[in-house]
Amino acid sequence: MASFVTEVLASSGKLEKEDLSGKISKMSRKVEDTKEEVCDMINKRYGDFIPSLQGSEELMVQVDEVSKEMDVLKNCIENEIQQNIHVAVAEYAKLKQQLEKNTIIITMLGFIKEFHNAMEEFNKSLQEKKYVDAANQLERARTSVDSLKGWKTSQLPLLSTLSSELTVQRENLIYHMGDEWKRLVIWKLPSSKESAGLKSFLKVELKLSHPGSKEGEPKPPALLCCVLQALAIQGDLQHKIKLFSQVLLKNMLKPLVVYPSLSVKVTEQQGEGTFLALECLEESPEERSTPSQVYRKLLLVLQTLHSHLLDVSIGDKKLSTILGELIWEEISQCIIHECLLYSIPTNNSQLEKYKSVIKETEEFEKSLKEMEFLQGDSTDLLKYARDVNCHFASKKCKDVIVAARKLMTSKMHNTVKITPDSKLRLPKLPAPSSELKVKQEATKEDITMENPKQLSAWSLCLPACRISESVQQLMELTLNTLCEAVGSSTQCALQLFFTVRNIFQLFYDVVPTYHKENLLKFPHLAAIQHNNCMYLAHHLLTLGHHFRGHLPQPLSEGVATFVDMVPGFRKLGAQCFLAQLNVQRAELLERLSTAHNFCNLDDEDNYIAASKAVRQVIHQLKQLGTVWQDVLPVSIYCKAMGNLLNTAITEVIAKIMMLEDISSEDGEHLHTLCQTIIEEGPLVFIPLAEENKNKRYQEEVPLYVKKWSTFKELVIVLRANLQEIVDRWADGKGPLALEFSSSEGKNLIRALFQNTERRAVALTKIK
Repeated sequence: MASFVTEVLASSGKLEKEDLSGKISKMSRKVEDTKEEVCDMINKRYGDFIPSLQGSEELMVQVDEVSKEMDVLKNCIENEIQQNIHVAVAEYAKLKQQLEKNTIIITMLGFIKEFHNAMEEFNKSLQEKKYVDAANQLERARTSVDSLKGWKTSQLPLLSTLSSELTVQRENLIYHMGDEWKRLVIWKLPSSKESAGLKSFLKVELKLSHPGSKEGEPKPPALLCCVLQALAIQGDLQHKIKLFSQVLLKNMLKPLVVYPSLSVKVTEQQGEGTFLALECLEESPEERSTPSQVYRKLLLVLQTLHSHLLDVSIGDKKLSTILGELIWEEISQCIIHECLLYSIPTNNSQLEKYKSVIKETEEFEKSLKEMEFLQGDSTDLLKYARDVNCHFASKKCKDVIVAARKLMTSKMHNTVKITPDSKLRLPKLPAPSSELKVKQEATKEDITMENPKQLSAWSLCLPACRISESVQQLMELTLNTLCEAVGSSTQCALQLFFTVRNIFQLFYDVVPTYHKENLLKFPHLAAIQHNNCMYLAHHLLTLGHHFRGHLPQPLSEGVATFVDMVPGFRKLGAQCFLAQLNVQRAELLERLSTAHNFCNLDDEDNYIAASKAVRQVIHQLKQLGTVWQDVLPVSIYCKAMGNLLNTAITEVIAKIMMLEDISSEDGEHLHTLCQTIIEEGPLVFIPLAEENKNKRYQEEVPLYVKKWSTFKELVIVLRANLQEIVDRWADGKGPLALEFSSSEGKNLIRALFQNTERRAVALTKIK
């Protein structure tokens, strides 16, 4: 009966549904039990660290069996649903949902199983020092944990435990590999307390250990390769190589570039390893290493590192390539600034020899490319070496500017004598270009018209004077620089030419500012600066013309000129000397201000004060005359001294003319003081060192002192009687009338003579 009912139910599908439902319920309980047991085991294993090897293996087998049962049940349900979908959609959907939940749990248990197996393999590989396998297993475990984290429904409490275990084991692996690295690559460095210098670098040593390696075994050693590849898998290789590169640069590569006497010694000890040590062979007389020395030393270090350490493939890259990317930019800049920069020639004759340096640089880079330190064709190092013409011009310009500024800031008082026949030592220049020759020949063929009256040979010559020795040296420096521009490339010639212009502009800006206080304080220096400016202006007139035909275009077409700078230099010299004259003029007036306006000289104190003021003025002028003697050109000297003396006597005349009452005694005293000026004033004109040659200029005082005749006429009037004064007026035609106006003449008479009929008559004749 039962079998019959069963058959009927089975034919209708009801029994199978009930069986499926029962199976799913049973399976759910089984899955939950398995889940709890697995979680408990994992927690004990990775959380509480309780060893349970046998239990864990049984659980893993149990998980596999449950997974298989689930697969069979899943297939059965899917077939049943497809056959009876029109009958039991809702019922089967509920069953499928329950099944999917169980499937998720089984999948997660599979990931946990994968993690556990990976960690077991990891521990085994780590103990056997199979670091690459260990790193791969750790990655496999990380993938399992990442997969568990990816399930949104995943809220397993042991997930944090697994992540923590993964982190701990990764750090454990990195520690072991770091320990191996320290045993294989050993640095011996100077103490950080020691000051960086040649002696401290002699303590630097690098040991590349390869213990147990047999002769003929490929290098680097297998253990090192294994460590490096494992570090790459874990993503820690870049950091490790970066630290190594920084130590290598600071303590070995850069010192070898900077110190010419420093060398590297490579030794190998059987069973120990390879040693690289810095040593000082002998004190080098050279301040800088030559490029060939630097390249040879660096190649020795890099070749040794390549053969014993860096010749390892990491993915699609060599380790040497990784190191090269880290160090190349810094070491190439060091070579440029500490070596190549100082190897640049200082004159045109050495440029041809520099080709050997370019070739050495090319060979150096070629060797680095063979060892895969470098990628690509051209680098900054090789570009710098090949651009020697540009660097030569830049270096030359920089050196010239530095030298020029040093001359400008040197002491000005060391002078040299310049005479009209003094000439610049102009170099012999090559013949001008063919185009210029044609123009010159065409000019010669033209009919020339000459004036029978020719200028004197000294017409355009600089007058005799003294200039600073530094300015003469500055002029020689500019000539040498322009000579370098002749025969140079267009770019080089342009740089050098405009550097010369910059030198003169620098002089215009720097000297007046740098020596400002001294130029106002010392009249001797002001005179020298005046001469310096006039000397430079004089030679700037023709300097460009002399070199123009020998320079490349566009300089040869008229650009090479300095004429535009001439007015500026003349003005600069004149302003400097005029400023000094104003200082001296102010001092003269200050001294005369102590004379109490030359009034009441019958008082002894007033006379002493006035006499002292006059003596001080004469003394000041004599001092200036001595200081400027043989320094200023004679014409400038006489004009300057005449101007200052004229200032003094103009002030004296003005003070005397302001007096309203001059007693006979006062007049006598005034005459004495003025006579002192007349007698000693011309003696301040001593432009030349030879005394007998100065008499001519002392006799020509009226030419340089505008008020000299007026002053002499005033002195005569101070001792003259009324009739003599009227005679010298001579109805407005006499010498007195030439120097004074009628009102001034009348005021003098009123001040000198009492009010009498004779004075009244005399006043009527002054008109």
